[in-house]
Amino acid sequence: MGGPSGDDSGTATRAGFVALIGAPNAGKSTLLNALVGVKVSIVTHKVQTTRALVRGIAMQDASQIVFVDTPGIFRPKRRLERAMVDTAWGGAREADVVVLLIDAKRGIDEQAEAILDRLADVRLPKVLVLNKIDITQRETLLELAANANARAPFDQTFMVSAAKGYGLDDLMGYLAETVPPGPWLYPEDQASDLPMRMLAAEITREKLFLRLHQELPYMSTVETEAWQERKDGSVRIEQTIYVERDSQKVIVLGQGGRTIKSISQAARAEIAEAAGCPVHLFLFVKVRENWADDPERYREMGLEFPR
Repeated sequence: MGGPSGDDSGTATRAGFVALIGAPNAGKSTLLNALVGVKVSIVTHKVQTTRALVRGIAMQDASQIVFVDTPGIFRPKRRLERAMVDTAWGGAREADVVVLLIDAKRGIDEQAEAILDRLADVRLPKVLVLNKIDITQRETLLELAANANARAPFDQTFMVSAAKGYGLDDLMGYLAETVPPGPWLYPEDQASDLPMRMLAAEITREKLFLRLHQELPYMSTVETEAWQERKDGSVRIEQTIYVERDSQKVIVLGQGGRTIKSISQAARAEIAEAAGCPVHLFLFVKVRENWADDPERYREMGLEFPR
């Protein structure tokens, strides 16, 4: 991908990977989207929505910061969940800087404790970010910062509100100075290296969850099968929703196809906004039994297959 295209200011460039880790629903996706300025990571009220290492790219001065949004770290029960946790820790260890996000309102709960204990052994620059400072008292924040640093010493602590945008400039300034010197890893105008096809699939999967989170288990996935740019500037997209059983297919389709139609409309509007052009979206539902035990599916989602 080459180095910076057109950085002739004489300033030495920097570039590196920053891993965002934290318990489910700590606000990592919201923070990533706020820092990058583009919606690159799906945000839903259902935990564990981020499956793969979604990368968002932010430019700050002469630095390029590539964010790795790892899945929320939790106690895994099923194979897919184990893969998500393994991927999260793998992403943290391969980064240049690790950022731990803690929900200040929730404090150091059991999940945050477990992450802090493991982080103590990670020999990389570590940054603590306390989120939701707009709804947390100052004394609580100071106590929280002291407790977290006692468990795993951090190079720096930042207090932010990802939703309101408070404190993000300081955090970005620090990360820009901390990533190693070197050429940029991606073209400057590429806000996310997640191909649009994959982002489109994530958007549809988000709408599927928002509509059916009560009835549909996690064992469903969306794949973009075709992406055709047309002469009039629009894009024709075909996606397949894979479920594990016929009974789930019936739920996704809905009576008279009503459910899939509403999912399609919501997804199409958001994909069109992300792609910056009109979109024609066609959704299909297929049953693929035991796909959660198929190593190939994990590779497609950017996950390691746990043995």
